[in-house]
Amino acid sequence: MAENQPLSVPSADVAEPTEFKRSLSLIDSTLIVSGSMIGSGVFIVTADMARNLGSSGWLLMLWVLTGVLTVAAALSYGELAGMMPKAGGQYIYIQRAYGHLTGFVYGWTVFTVIQTGTIAAVAVAFTKYTAVFIPALGPDNVLLALGPIKVTLGSLFAISSLVLLTWLNSQGVQSGKLIQNVFTSAKLIALLGLIVIGITIGLSSGLLSTNLTNAWAASTTTATGEVLPLAGFALVLAFGTSMIGSLFSADAWNNVTFIAGEIKNPRRNIPLALFFGTLIVTTIYFLANVSYLSLLPLKGSPSGTDIVSRGIQFATADRVATAAVETVFGNVAVAVMAVLIMISTFGCNNGLILAGARLYYAMAKDGLFIKQASHLNKNAVPGRALWLQCIWASLLCLSGKYGDLLDYCTFASLVFYMVTIAGLFRLRRTEPNTERPYRAFGYPLVPALYIIAALTICLILLYTKTFNTGMGLLIAGLGIPVYFLTKRGQ
Repeated sequence: MAENQPLSVPSADVAEPTEFKRSLSLIDSTLIVSGSMIGSGVFIVTADMARNLGSSGWLLMLWVLTGVLTVAAALSYGELAGMMPKAGGQYIYIQRAYGHLTGFVYGWTVFTVIQTGTIAAVAVAFTKYTAVFIPALGPDNVLLALGPIKVTLGSLFAISSLVLLTWLNSQGVQSGKLIQNVFTSAKLIALLGLIVIGITIGLSSGLLSTNLTNAWAASTTTATGEVLPLAGFALVLAFGTSMIGSLFSADAWNNVTFIAGEIKNPRRNIPLALFFGTLIVTTIYFLANVSYLSLLPLKGSPSGTDIVSRGIQFATADRVATAAVETVFGNVAVAVMAVLIMISTFGCNNGLILAGARLYYAMAKDGLFIKQASHLNKNAVPGRALWLQCIWASLLCLSGKYGDLLDYCTFASLVFYMVTIAGLFRLRRTEPNTERPYRAFGYPLVPALYIIAALTICLILLYTKTFNTGMGLLIAGLGIPVYFLTKRGQ
């Protein structure tokens, strides 16, 4: 990743900033956490989860467990953030706990798949819902086919959205903050409206009560509509596999640690932002799914002719939120939800783009990334790192499908969440006297339970989605030889 020789720097850069400006408040940081988490997932993944589990009880339990795991991880990260309030966040934590090699492998994986893959997946979702208004952006409008890579008008539109957001963030952290605050506030308000309307109607219609009847009878439903009962080990596998959807929807909460260099009073505000942001979003996700169960029957048929007969399981194109709103507002719901998800995904990608570049900047400062990424532009942001991120994410928009990108990103994220939280135990042992403004809640039980739960989910995913999760591990593993080649080059 690093070059043999430092690239030349224009003379005009001499007077450019060398440090970040601490301008982000606790509210700004909390909105970055929640805004980066809420993308497209919560609006669509419930359909696949419902097909896999066929049970309202297990479905809601899955979202509860996702919330508990996410908040538990965020609480554990709070201690590390208080110890090391520096740009780069999780990369800094891993490097300090395990050394440069492990830190590099994490940064390599973030750049190649976790951050850029998530950015690409969200951009694809943004395009998918824009196509409701501009049908030419649909996946069938292929402009050029190069083997498995298909260049469509939609993929070019997705890339253009990344270019726009990258340019806006290169203008300074205030520009990125404004976009984040406006878009995150809008989607939180809209989601709360959906929740209130859905649950109110569900309580009066009795549909929620009907869906909760016999709530723990699990079954899986095939694409043809065949229903197969689930129990024992088969239920465990289905539950673990289904969690990839909810975990993807709740991912990216750690991005606020990447921008620690721009947060006021980071030792206090980062742990608080992690806690408040994850708690808000996971609560909203659970209530949103209660709202879906209030407006639509859980079970349905793939041959259903209307939204009720298709149910949550077979909502058209898995657009569960759209189908739920359509029961209230009719055909206009398609446009309303498309606009909401466009706002949600655009704001989500803004947070991801803003944060990710700070990690590559920290790596470049350590000589482990392209040297040019270690410079701040005249607006005191890592402009070159932003554009490098944009280029790779754009290539992933051309090469990856939404589902594949989801599997790669979520599995790799889980692995490094476990590694990071295990680092908490290591640092408690190796650096017992280091100042810790905040100590992890429930240590050592809560962090240990997170590691056990995440490891179990990873093993299930390796068993049920061997190829995609194996690819995630392979990409991470490639970071080891790249690290030694980089060091040898230096």
